[in-house]
Amino acid sequence: MDLSERIRSIPDFPKKGIVFKDITTLLADGEAFASSVDQMKSLFDQYKPDIVIGIESRGFIFAGVLAHAWKVGMVPVRKPGKLPYKTVSETYSLEYGEDSLEIHVDALKAGQRVLIVDDLLATGGTARATANLVEKLNADVIGFCFLIELEFLKGRKLISDYRIESLIQVPM
Repeated sequence: MDLSERIRSIPDFPKKGIVFKDITTLLADGEAFASSVDQMKSLFDQYKPDIVIGIESRGFIFAGVLAHAWKVGMVPVRKPGKLPYKTVSETYSLEYGEDSLEIHVDALKAGQRVLIVDDLLATGGTARATANLVEKLNADVIGFCFLIELEFLKGRKLISDYRIESLIQVPM
């Protein structure tokens, strides 16, 4: 199954010049959604994580299903002010400015093997910040898994010291 055919491209969203990859069409297709999760899982079965992190917000969808499949926990990494308990924060650079991500201080145990999951790898900033959060909590990143990778943005460079898997590569 060609999963890329199940993803809708929206030109000039959220701003002119951007082609947004809308995964809602894939999610609505039960066969495509199941296939994407099965493929993601098979890429990391041999590295079975102790816990799966989902990056806000579409990463939650895939991380939750993968965590369920492995019968492990799922931890959300969110934008500031969204988590109700004490957090650890990591700031990262954007094209024009900065942003931050947070995780609960007690979300991970030292030495836990963590898989980080998101729907899209673009510039790599959120992925790198998430890895930094995991390491601040003394857990170990076993890899990253993405549905889509926008190769032309070279986000892989920021996380090249980890295993990186993506199901769909968009060259341009």
